[in-house]
Amino acid sequence: MRALIPRNSLAWLLIAQLVVLVPHLPRLPWWLAGLWLGCALWRVQIQRMRWGYPGRLLRVGGLLLTGLAVFFTQGTLIGLDATVMLLLLLFMLKLLEMRSPRDALVVIYLGFFIVATAFLFDQGIPLALYQCFSSLVLVAALVGLQQSPARNDPLAALRHAGGMLLQALPLMLLLFLFFPRLAPLWSVNLPSNSARTGLSESMAPADIANLAQSPELAFRVQFDGQTPPAATLYWRALTMSRFDGRAWSQDRSLERRAAPPTVAEGDPLHYQVIAQPSGRSWLYSLRGSSSDTPQVTRLADDTLRARMPLGSTFAYEASSYSAARLQPDGLSARERQRELQLPASGDPRARAWAQQLRAEHASDAGLIQALLQQFAEQPFHYTLKPPALGQHANDEFLFDTRRGFCEHYAGAMAFVLRAAGIPARVVTGYQGGELNPRGGYLLVHQFDAHAWVEAWLPNSGWTAFDPTFQVAPTRIERGLEEAMREEGSFLAESPLSSARYRGVSWLNSLRLGWDDLNYQWQLRVLNFRSEEQLALFRRWLGTADWQRVGAVVLVLVFSLMLVQAFIWLRPRRLTGTPAQRAWQRLDRRLRPLGLGAKTGEGPRDWQQRISRALPSQQAEIAAFFDCFVAQQYAGGEADAAMLRQRLKTLLRRLPRRRTPGLSVPGKAL
Repeated sequence: MRALIPRNSLAWLLIAQLVVLVPHLPRLPWWLAGLWLGCALWRVQIQRMRWGYPGRLLRVGGLLLTGLAVFFTQGTLIGLDATVMLLLLLFMLKLLEMRSPRDALVVIYLGFFIVATAFLFDQGIPLALYQCFSSLVLVAALVGLQQSPARNDPLAALRHAGGMLLQALPLMLLLFLFFPRLAPLWSVNLPSNSARTGLSESMAPADIANLAQSPELAFRVQFDGQTPPAATLYWRALTMSRFDGRAWSQDRSLERRAAPPTVAEGDPLHYQVIAQPSGRSWLYSLRGSSSDTPQVTRLADDTLRARMPLGSTFAYEASSYSAARLQPDGLSARERQRELQLPASGDPRARAWAQQLRAEHASDAGLIQALLQQFAEQPFHYTLKPPALGQHANDEFLFDTRRGFCEHYAGAMAFVLRAAGIPARVVTGYQGGELNPRGGYLLVHQFDAHAWVEAWLPNSGWTAFDPTFQVAPTRIERGLEEAMREEGSFLAESPLSSARYRGVSWLNSLRLGWDDLNYQWQLRVLNFRSEEQLALFRRWLGTADWQRVGAVVLVLVFSLMLVQAFIWLRPRRLTGTPAQRAWQRLDRRLRPLGLGAKTGEGPRDWQQRISRALPSQQAEIAAFFDCFVAQQYAGGEADAAMLRQRLKTLLRRLPRRRTPGLSVPGKAL
């Protein structure tokens, strides 16, 4: 049994495989790391010719066990996580059946593909930099596979790999800017069972309060012009029209209906949003927003939706008006019935209170103001630690505990309004945001999640009301951190989050600087789509015509290749004294003839060896070496110009290539 893969090549393969697997390990069960160690140990023992290759029965059994392991770990063989895990297992097991350099090439090429699959889960700057290193190691493994055992030099393989990647870098940038944009691998909508943090399709007491403990980023937004005050920014995501006595949820029929009419009033607002991956299709927008982004649609409840769930960062533009009126002309009978729906029983005290308010206030607007005044005047408290509620949650909250988070206030207010005969719904989304002065954009985190109420009023349409503002105006005007300062519950479950220490100026400056870098990365690189590319062509070339662009690209590629050919194929520069440079020129000329200078060989020994091989040029050879010895060892008294002339004469007399009559001492021709 003979191992056909050189030892140095196997070492590179194992290093490359480990480097490629590292980014996937945090998402995988611990036993995968143990499996790789076992496969690597077995492969080393095969290389040492102590163990044999696995037989056919063992290979088939291993393949079946691999499929079963993926199924029992992920619960399915279909989906992003299961597919990537299966690919990684096969990548590990391939070590055990490598018999030739061709098999090793398959492992290396598969490693490049696995590098790309890591971007399905994360597209951040740290991973991108790490994968550049992974590519370097994989290319070094390719170079190492071509090295012979006699010329095994790991550092040389790494240097060659770095040089090759540096040569490819300008071409890569050129293709990134000018090649027609295709959807990246991570934009493909693949099912995944990875948990996501964010809003839910339904809202029950304490749902958003739990979400408020998360420091994760929800989205970034940048306005054209001045950023509006945080207190005016209510980012709509979902509307909840169905109430089952405990939780509010969406009405799915809204997704099939046309968007309602909007009366544009107030100042126009134009903004761009970069939403983080959520695994959901809903987007975030201000009241009455519309979008020209092709992948975005506007629904009948005045919210925006992406056509596919967000598996990666997603950028879109939207426009709205600060005082837009939504559906002011009225509701249809079906719409009114939907927005007044309540369970047949439950919360009797809240229903009775609603009837009392109805009797006291003839107008809907007056009733709403009276209800808001009750929230402001009665001893309600805003807290992230509300007490548990029983069967009649609204009754207990309004009349007993009076302690809750935004969903308690929004849900109770919507219930009372419906019980009083006013169409109402709960809106969930985010409120406010943190301004990053470095980039001039807003950061909206999960702890900015919020819920408020929309009620339909004659001539005004759907109008927003926020009962939380009546109880805790600091939450709306200055954010959750300030509102929870006295309670001390802000991000209490995330003590290591940098967002919790925004009061430490130097730490906060580092956090915002890093976030601005990530924002530019997402804006300029990850979201460099066809629209941005065409705009770049118009700005740089004055046209987006692909024929002209193609001609420019060909010229740039040809120029780039010429420059690289000049850099990498030019003769090496000669260094040292005039005598040393003359020695190097002669050595370079004689090396193709097999007469180059040997390591440690003196000038007279080299002269004799050349003279024996080239007897017809003995005079020129002797003249050059006499002058060289005088120049090199006589303190520089000899004339350097004469040495150059003697070298020129000798080079002119030397043959250009090895001929049958040329005798090289020590070699058989």
